[in-house]
Amino acid sequence: MSDGFLLLVVLTLPFAGSLLAVFLPTNARNTAGILAGGISVTCCAILAWLYFAAPAGVPVWLRLDWLPMLGLDFTLRLDGLAWLFAVLIYGIGTLVVLYARYYMSSEDPVPRFFSFLLAFTGSMAGVVLSGNLIQLVFFWELTSLFSFLLIGYWHHNNTARDGARMALTVTATGGLCLFVGALLIGRIVGSYDLDEILNSGDLIRESSLYAPALVLILLGTFTKSAQFPFHFWLPHAMAAPTPVSAYLHSATMVKAGIFLMIRLWPVMAGTDLWFYLIVPTGLLTLLVGAYSAIFQQDLKGLLAYSTISHLGLITLMIGLGSPLALIAAIFHTMNHAIFKASLFMAAGIIDHETGTRDIRKLSGLYRALPYTGTLAMVAAASMAGVPLLNGFLSKEMFFAEAVADHTGSLLDDSLPYWATLAGVFSVTYSLRFILNVFFGPPAKDLPREPHEPAHWMRFPIELLVLICLLIGIVPNLTVGSPLRNAARSVVGPELPPFSLSIWHGFNLPLLMSVIALCGGIILYMLLRRYLASGVEGPPLVRELKGQRIFEKVLATISWQWARALEHALGTRRLQPQMRLVVALAVVAGLSPFYVRGMVGTGDLAGTPLPPGFALLWAIGIACGIGAAYQAKYHRLAALVLLGGAGLVSCITFVWLSAPDLAVTQLLVEIVTTVLLLLGLRWLPQRIEDVYPTRPPPSVLFRRYADLAIAVAVGASLSFLAYAMMTRPLPTSVSRFFVERAYTEGGGTNIVNVILVDFRGFDTMGEIVVLCLVALTVFALLRRFRPAEESIETPAQQRYQDAFDDAEPDRAPGETIRDYLLIPRLIMLWLFPVIGTFAVYLFMRGHDLPGGGFAAGITLSIGFVVQYMASGTRWVEDHLRVLPLRWMGLGLLTSAFTGMGSWWFGYPFLTSHFQYVELPVIGKVPAASALLFDLGVFALVVGATVLILIALAHQSLRSTRSARAMEGE
Repeated sequence: MSDGFLLLVVLTLPFAGSLLAVFLPTNARNTAGILAGGISVTCCAILAWLYFAAPAGVPVWLRLDWLPMLGLDFTLRLDGLAWLFAVLIYGIGTLVVLYARYYMSSEDPVPRFFSFLLAFTGSMAGVVLSGNLIQLVFFWELTSLFSFLLIGYWHHNNTARDGARMALTVTATGGLCLFVGALLIGRIVGSYDLDEILNSGDLIRESSLYAPALVLILLGTFTKSAQFPFHFWLPHAMAAPTPVSAYLHSATMVKAGIFLMIRLWPVMAGTDLWFYLIVPTGLLTLLVGAYSAIFQQDLKGLLAYSTISHLGLITLMIGLGSPLALIAAIFHTMNHAIFKASLFMAAGIIDHETGTRDIRKLSGLYRALPYTGTLAMVAAASMAGVPLLNGFLSKEMFFAEAVADHTGSLLDDSLPYWATLAGVFSVTYSLRFILNVFFGPPAKDLPREPHEPAHWMRFPIELLVLICLLIGIVPNLTVGSPLRNAARSVVGPELPPFSLSIWHGFNLPLLMSVIALCGGIILYMLLRRYLASGVEGPPLVRELKGQRIFEKVLATISWQWARALEHALGTRRLQPQMRLVVALAVVAGLSPFYVRGMVGTGDLAGTPLPPGFALLWAIGIACGIGAAYQAKYHRLAALVLLGGAGLVSCITFVWLSAPDLAVTQLLVEIVTTVLLLLGLRWLPQRIEDVYPTRPPPSVLFRRYADLAIAVAVGASLSFLAYAMMTRPLPTSVSRFFVERAYTEGGGTNIVNVILVDFRGFDTMGEIVVLCLVALTVFALLRRFRPAEESIETPAQQRYQDAFDDAEPDRAPGETIRDYLLIPRLIMLWLFPVIGTFAVYLFMRGHDLPGGGFAAGITLSIGFVVQYMASGTRWVEDHLRVLPLRWMGLGLLTSAFTGMGSWWFGYPFLTSHFQYVELPVIGKVPAASALLFDLGVFALVVGATVLILIALAHQSLRSTRSARAMEGE
């Protein structure tokens, strides 16, 4: 098994586990926990194997061709930096799973929780392991989506819903900015491959697109990592279950932006723009977060703002641009994930055992929770930067870089003072976490009587605190090698000298640490009485709340602007919406002529117009005009004339030697005619029925506007067709397909080869769209009830009245539909014939007119005929039609056929053909595209039958409603 394949396992295993957890019963708490824990432990073991098996300094990668012509390949890349972040993701994820097993209530749907958690874990792993920038952005947005589900897990809680929506809005908007920035980077480098991008630093920094690309990418990272002024979403995400907070805000979600800034540091750092965009942002985030954390009354709120502060510290170090500062940023990222995860879990235990997180109600808990209190004190001391703990080492490296010279600017010269002030704040809120919660008089009137939790619930904190101690005491033995590997993958093979020793002598960073420790103690003593008063929020900036700004912006956009736009353009009627869409399409099509002027259509002379062809088109034009005219008076007649125009188009394809298109056109006409017939009865009353005399001017204006749009669209398409047909063939793209259809696609039916081979990716997208359309139609009609007054239109009522006069002796409740003579037996016998013909069309499609789409429509006609003979109940009960399964099978077959080419080292959807020797029959051409076409066939059948069932059931309901009204 190759190392690259192991990377694929590390990435896909959480997603597979997420799918399995969805199908577990809601009470399968232990099973879901074992599943999630087993997957995390397995991934940790694979990462440990790769660390020792892969050569040092050589990335492990896996590349699967996806769309190589567009530079979009599925690439996984594991170097020292990616390995370090992946270990944090899966290592702390394992502990969070164990913790969540005891934290989550048995009344919660725990399997759903673990399903979301595993999907989020896989998304984060995709971010750090991606070797393609666009692929990284894809997983980046997945983290926003699954974090939304995790934060809003307790969806019955308004606070959780609001926090999830806020986090998704902010981070997903930043993700869109990141996507545009990634496109600009790809435009500069000419590739989205991460290896090529990392080798193009000078090219990127010297490009005119460097500034906009940097700004857009930093917007994505700042929103994800909660940098000022986008930090407000993180405290509101504390409404999530504590295991979610411990995971998302220590090792994963907020660290995604940090990872990307470190990843792109070699190619985007080193400029003044980099320094002045990142350093002030990190400094403001560091100070605002630390200052706000001091005055929080919610235990998780304190930890949330401290997280914001430490994220600002890491961002600040990244922005300094020096290799040593970057090493310090990587080191502190690791340390922060360890002590912050343990603190969140400790806060969760306090909430779990006491029933509250309000610091004003908590006091003296050390008596009831001595073990948890000791662990929390060690983790908080690490957060404050106390010696012999891991937080002290990375804080010392930060202080050392703060006093170093970088740009010689006023901002650079003032960094030591700001860093010391932030250290003072850090000690202050750490002391508050320890002293206000665990010491003092015993708490009274707690919702629950506190006691130590189960040992395995406390075990993750014990392990993390032990790691804090080991790193703080013997850093070189514990993290020296992984830290250097991660730094080499960013800085380069030659690292600047740095030391992880505990003691560096008496120097300025040590003095800054002493000042921070002493100053923090003094500040806590000064604020103790003020904090005990229970005032909510920090003074001076109490009114500056990002949530209010966010809600104001959201209300302005989604309420005021959206309402104004809806009032100007929106309507509940479909026709005005379609009029606007078609008009915009016409404008978009004509805009190139306005920009570039009229371009010659070619030198080919036109052929004489045959009289028969002219007569055929005269009939088609008459049918089209007649359909438009009859829509005013008789919709059924309009539908018949519309079918006549479609039949003329079908004969035209035959005339112009396009039998494949003719077959498809004919089959589609049959199916759509039946579906339209089923939907005719739902249409609102005609204008002539509403206005028996003359319609008002507004109605006439809309009609003439529709006429103008129709003429414009028809003229535009006619001109486009004329331009294409008069263009010389060698300059046309059709020559490419004519010459390569058989040699590269293995088929002589050029149209089918284009659909399933050359443009297979487009066809894949089209069948996905067809699937979504069918599901949408079914979902809309599932709860739709036609208005009672539209069940029988005036024309239908006139036919019914004439029928009543002709058949005075009819039975009560019988209508004209009950007297329609249908050769039911013949229609039933037609099904096997139609099915055989569908198989025939499918098997010959690669070489002769036919194919999966045509065969699917043909078989759908068979189901339509059975419905016309016996109704949908008979079709469902006797033919066992399960359209959703047909659609799912079709999508999976097409997708797996495309992915099968990866097994042989070819891009996605690469087809292969050869001749197969069969007994008796002899040589038979076989192509892998046949399987892809089989997926198209199954999906077309499923989608068509699903729409048929939806329409037919609703028609049945409306008929029963009409009969009920007649009975009344």
